[in-house]
Amino acid sequence: MSYSIKVDNVSKKFRHYTDKQSTLKDRVLNFGKQVIKEDWILRDINLEIAEGQAVGLVGRNGSGKSTLLKIMTKILFPDKGMLDVFGRVSSLLELGAGFHPEFTGIENIYMNASILGLSKKEIDAKLKEIISFSELGEYINQPVRIYSSGMYMRLAFSVAISVDPDILLIDEVLAVGDSAFQNKCIEKIKELKGKGKTIVIVTHDNSMVEKICDRAVWLHNGKITADGSPRDVIMEYMSFLSGEENKRLIAVQEVDNSNATTVETKQITETLETSNVESFKDTRFGNKKVEIVDVWFSDNQDELKKNFNTGESMNINIKYRVNHKTDSIVFGVGFNTSDNIYCYGTNTHIDRSININDLQGEGTLQFKIDRLLFLPGVYKLDVAVHHENGEPYDYLTHAYSFQVSSDINDVGVVRLEHSWELKG
Repeated sequence: MSYSIKVDNVSKKFRHYTDKQSTLKDRVLNFGKQVIKEDWILRDINLEIAEGQAVGLVGRNGSGKSTLLKIMTKILFPDKGMLDVFGRVSSLLELGAGFHPEFTGIENIYMNASILGLSKKEIDAKLKEIISFSELGEYINQPVRIYSSGMYMRLAFSVAISVDPDILLIDEVLAVGDSAFQNKCIEKIKELKGKGKTIVIVTHDNSMVEKICDRAVWLHNGKITADGSPRDVIMEYMSFLSGEENKRLIAVQEVDNSNATTVETKQITETLETSNVESFKDTRFGNKKVEIVDVWFSDNQDELKKNFNTGESMNINIKYRVNHKTDSIVFGVGFNTSDNIYCYGTNTHIDRSININDLQGEGTLQFKIDRLLFLPGVYKLDVAVHHENGEPYDYLTHAYSFQVSSDINDVGVVRLEHSWELKG
C-alpha cells in the first residue's frame, strides 16, 4: 500500500511567557529571568494515510487537530518526530490566508494559485472555471476587503481545488458558507476522492465526516484516542462529549444550589422551604399537604445525570414529604421544550400502574423511561402532586431541566420509532 502522508512519532510544543514584559526597561532589567511555559499540543502522533483515502480529524477545540494539519502543510514543523508527504498539496486552512485585502478577487486568484504552484499559463486556462465555481459574479472585480466570510470561503475553496492537488487539506472553513454552496463543495470533494485524491478534513460537523470520509481519527489532549471507521469513532467521541457535558451540567447545578442556599433571602427560603429548585422565578403553588422536596435525574444505574442521548434510559426521581395525612394522591410529570412547547404529560392516575393511598413521612417515587426519544435540545420538567379530585398539593412548573444530545439528524421534538419498507 502506498501512502500519501506518514506521521512518525510527531510532537509539537508552543512556548509562552507567563510574565510578559511590557516595557523596554522591564526587558533589560529582567533579561533572562522571564518564566517560560511549554505546552505540548501534540504528543507522539503516529498516523499513516493511504493514497486516495479521506480522513476526518475530530475532537474538541484545543485537541491539536489544526496544529497537526498545519504540520502536514509544513506551515509548522514538529519538535520531535518526522513527517513525510508525497504529492502536490493544496490546503484550505484559514479564511483569507494568502489573500491581499486591497487586491481584487481576480488578482488574488493569480497570487494565491501561484503560491500553490500553478504557472500563469495554467491559471489563465483555469480562470473561468475558478470564477464560475466561486459564484462571486461582479464581486470578482472588487477588492476582497469588502467580502463577507462566506465570499472569502467561496474564493479560497475555488482556488484550492483548481490546483488539481494530490492531497487536499481542509480546516473547518466550509462551516461559514451557505448550505447550497456547502453541498456544492462536498460534492466536489467527493469527486476529488473518486479520482483517487487524498483528503484530510478537520471539522466539528460529524455528519460531514460520515458523508465524505473512509476513516476518522479522534484527537484528545494532543493524542490519538481512537482511529477507525467514521461511525464507530464518532459514536465513541459523542459518548465522551455527552459524559463531559453531563459533568458540566451537574457542576452548574451544584453551584446554583449552593448560591441559592447562601444568597437568597429569608422570604424565598420560606416560600420554597427545602426544595432544590433551579430557578426561584418559576411558578410554584399548592397547599403543601404533600410536598415535593427534591427532583433529580439519573441513568439506569441510578447515577446522577443531566445530559442524555436520544434512545437512552432516564429516571426522574421525585422525593416527597407528607405533611398532612391524605389519600388518593396523584403524582404527575410534564415535559416542555425550552421555548415552552408542551411535549408530553402523564400522571399515576392516568397510567393506573401504581396505587398511592397511604403515604407517610418521606419517600422517593421514580418515573422510569426505558427509551428517551426526545431529539437534541434542552427540556423543562413540570412536577406535581395533587389529590385525585384536583386539590393541588404542590406544583412546580419549569423548575427542573435536562439536556438531550444525539447524532441523529431527524428534526422536530421527538423521534418516532419507525421503519421503511418498499412495497412493489
